[in-house]
Amino acid sequence: MLPMVELTIFALGILLIDLMVPRDWKWVNAAGAFVGVVFAAVCVWQIQSTHPGGAAGFYNSLLVDRFAIYFWYLFLVGAGIAILMSVHYLDLEDEHHGEYYALLLLSVVGMMCMAAGFDIVLLFIGLELMAISTYVLVGFLRRDRRSNEAALKYLLLGAFSSGIFAYGLSLFYGISGGTQFHGLPPTNLAVIGRAVYGLNPHNPVVVIALLTTMVGLLFKIAAIPFHQWAPDAYEGAPTSITGFMSVAVKAAAWALLLRILVFGLWPLRSIYTPVIVFVSIATMTGANFAALTQTNTKRLLAYSSIAHVGYMLLAFVAMGTSQPGSPGFNDGFKGILIYLLVYTFMNLGAFAVITSLRQRNVIGDELDDMAGLYQRSPVEAVLMLLFLLSLAGIPPAAGFLGKYYIFLSLIESQHYWLASLGVLYSLFGLYYYLKIANSMLMRAPMETERLPLSLGMRCTLGVTALATIVIGVFPEPFIRGVNWSLGIVQSPHVAAMVR
Repeated sequence: MLPMVELTIFALGILLIDLMVPRDWKWVNAAGAFVGVVFAAVCVWQIQSTHPGGAAGFYNSLLVDRFAIYFWYLFLVGAGIAILMSVHYLDLEDEHHGEYYALLLLSVVGMMCMAAGFDIVLLFIGLELMAISTYVLVGFLRRDRRSNEAALKYLLLGAFSSGIFAYGLSLFYGISGGTQFHGLPPTNLAVIGRAVYGLNPHNPVVVIALLTTMVGLLFKIAAIPFHQWAPDAYEGAPTSITGFMSVAVKAAAWALLLRILVFGLWPLRSIYTPVIVFVSIATMTGANFAALTQTNTKRLLAYSSIAHVGYMLLAFVAMGTSQPGSPGFNDGFKGILIYLLVYTFMNLGAFAVITSLRQRNVIGDELDDMAGLYQRSPVEAVLMLLFLLSLAGIPPAAGFLGKYYIFLSLIESQHYWLASLGVLYSLFGLYYYLKIANSMLMRAPMETERLPLSLGMRCTLGVTALATIVIGVFPEPFIRGVNWSLGIVQSPHVAAMVR
């Protein structure tokens, strides 16, 4: 738990330091948060070096395997880039407070619990720590009515979905018999998985427990029809938090979904896979058509984010209809992990460009604000075009790699019609991404002065653009990293517990 403890200490330290630093020195909070993220990354590396085969602790409720370590790195990268994006932006909004960075770090602690938790109590605690921190961050612009409204909608819908999710988990606790098994508590995913393995999957209680649990999971990844919170929350939140939510929060939700459905409830895949097929098609269809009519860039990218969830659910369908270890299962799993990796950089890069458009008298999140960006800031316009092409899956940008593995897994698992549907909807995505490009490159600018860029924003754009290009052109090291994470458990004790 060293990375989580370290992030918590830095979060509390920032709250204390914020009371002492003058108004002009609030950037110290951002520096402290960034150093905390770097220290946490070093701690994760130490755990990776010390326990290369994975380790379990706290009565086997915390499982730090390669899967968890992979996601921990993703969370820390997303948080670090979000901190760089936030410094100048919060100054412009006149909301530079230490609580912002403390909540950001605490949300990452919750995400780490979601990725490494192997007990439904710890998983739920991690989920709520992340969610409550995010609710406050969405409404952090206290004088902005859009931010207030977005936070309230997110809070109400999130609390409702969390209640349904907790109800489903409580039913699985009852199904497990409420007794220990080989020293493991009845809330452990291994015990629950063993209990459902011996039951009829069509048992009404099992089906209700599974569906209510899936409602909570699908809400967190913003899949249709549980997506209503995402466009409003993305539009109203501070733009730097919108970028953070679109990658880190979504990655944490996917880690939770994979932990529960693959590690715990894999015997029920014959029940939940048809549901995933329906949800993936509905998500791709609804999100792509809704994105076509958007004029607000943050809402457009929100629906784009929902559409990408649909593509990743296709890979989950390939996993659910294949045997573990088969090409369809491995490439489907690999496709989800690679997609989350490349999506972290290309989507944060796109939101960084939108964040940089925020000036004293310009909000910067409308499509019209993008008009003539090439004339005002050629480098930013070219980088935004790169991020958009990557989101559309155009090679050699990194986004192509994620889509390639998803469609490969569908073909290997003989879901040819789903692969064709995914390719068709990718063309829809290309249309509305090029709508943004057309505004940047072809329209006359509404503002004529050059667009100033802070040092943090320059670093953000440089890192995200470099990663988007390098992963697309030289994917082999990153594919090896994902393959390493798929060797999920290696130590005999941990492997026995998962079995």
